Amino acid sequence: MKADRDLEKTYPLDQFIAKLRRLADSLENGEPFEIQIANERIYVPVRARYNIEHEREEGSEEIEFQIKWEAE
Repeated sequence: MKADRDLEKTYPLDQFIAKLRRLADSLENGEPFEIQIANERIYVPVRARYNIEHEREEGSEEIEFQIKWEAE
C-alpha cells in the first residue's frame, strides 16, 4: 500500500496547458492517463471519475479539476 500524500504543485502556464491537453487526448481516446507529479508517476485508470469544484472564501476563489478513483 502506498503512503498517504497530499500536495499541491504549481507549474508554469505552458506546462499546465500541455498536461491538460494530454489529459483531454487520453479521455477522448478512452485511454488511461499517466502523469508525473513531484517525482512520482501516477497512473489514472479509464474508470476514474471527473468533477470540477469551486471554492470561495475570504476574498479568494479556487477552481479544482479533480480526478478520483479507488486504488486496486
